[in-house]
Amino acid sequence: MAGDQLTADPAPRRSRGRIALRVAAIYLGARLITTLFLFLAAELSGFQSRMGADAGLGDTVVAWDGTWYWLVAISGYPSSLPLTDSGQVAENAWAFLPLYPYLAQAVALPFGGQWGTGAVIVSLIAGYGASLALYSLLRIRLDEVATLWAVAFFASGPLAALFQIGYAESLNLFWLFCALWCVVRRRYGWLYLLIPLMAFTRPGVLAFSLFLALFGIWRWFHRTREPLRGAEITHIIALGLLAAVAGFAWQFIAGWVTGEPDAYLATELAWRRNWVPGDPSFAPFEPFFAGVSFWFETIWRLPLALGYALAGAGVLLMGAALAFLPQVRRLGVEIRLWSASYLVYLLLVFFPQSSIFRLLVPLSPLWGAFAVPRSRVWRVGVLLVCLIGQWWWIYNMYALGNSTWQVP
Repeated sequence: MAGDQLTADPAPRRSRGRIALRVAAIYLGARLITTLFLFLAAELSGFQSRMGADAGLGDTVVAWDGTWYWLVAISGYPSSLPLTDSGQVAENAWAFLPLYPYLAQAVALPFGGQWGTGAVIVSLIAGYGASLALYSLLRIRLDEVATLWAVAFFASGPLAALFQIGYAESLNLFWLFCALWCVVRRRYGWLYLLIPLMAFTRPGVLAFSLFLALFGIWRWFHRTREPLRGAEITHIIALGLLAAVAGFAWQFIAGWVTGEPDAYLATELAWRRNWVPGDPSFAPFEPFFAGVSFWFETIWRLPLALGYALAGAGVLLMGAALAFLPQVRRLGVEIRLWSASYLVYLLLVFFPQSSIFRLLVPLSPLWGAFAVPRSRVWRVGVLLVCLIGQWWWIYNMYALGNSTWQVP
């Protein structure tokens, strides 16, 4: 497949500084727009909104999950699971991984120890790092103009507020894009560091384990076109196992500290009770089917069969796009296998609700497919849609945030 061929070195050493400056200009321009949107959302926040009538720009940093990350930074993790009045496990800090909140706290020390300040700095810097890493990843197969447009879509996308609030996404995206670049370039050594960093920043490294398994199978069947040496086989297997072990490590840590083997799972299920009361359980794919039932039968009063049909059609459509759409194929097999692996991971473990938009951000390398068409009208149109979507998300999640579907 022509789209899977690597280009020559796309960034000679003499041009890397110029590229870094161009990406910085795009990223800073996008951050100014996002800052304006967040400021407007805080100004529009009223008595019935999540942040209240006197909200300021700083309140957006520690809103929603930002409060939990702040709590982890100042209080750590509970040694025993808190319980509700009915005796069920309550929401608690074990649902949030430690690397981002503690890093933000360390960065905050020279700035008066205010965790929110450190969180903004980490998110901003990590977001720029992610933008540079995304450029390097996509530039392997796209020309420079298309790659810069893809970076612009990424930096200005509907979820771009994540680059300057107290969420771990931007840091995790930096690790992820670097890891994907390492796989594309067959530089496996760095993955022994990047995989644990991902595992303790955001959930989802199990999807990377699946990705490495699929990538290893693909490499085996294409070994005549690109030689597959024993050292590479060893790296792929070892790294896949490392990602699997790292993906379950936090569950074992939570169980060991609290004395409750299912501490992490019980904590995660406590959040689901905000949507579906009762005593939920977990099995692969069960959260997905429960979510379809919740939205179609309980909220929208529509036939459950329609929900399953639309969900199935959506899955098939995504699979077809990854397999056959020329613009996606241009990105290379690694990005397509990662995207498929991550979508399978979400189907296995995620209860679909309003945070699905945020959970889809690790698919950001697919912005490259939107940048492939050379029409300036198309590219400007995509950018405008990104900015409109960004304001819609910020307004609903921060200026309002008072309804079932307005949870980031």
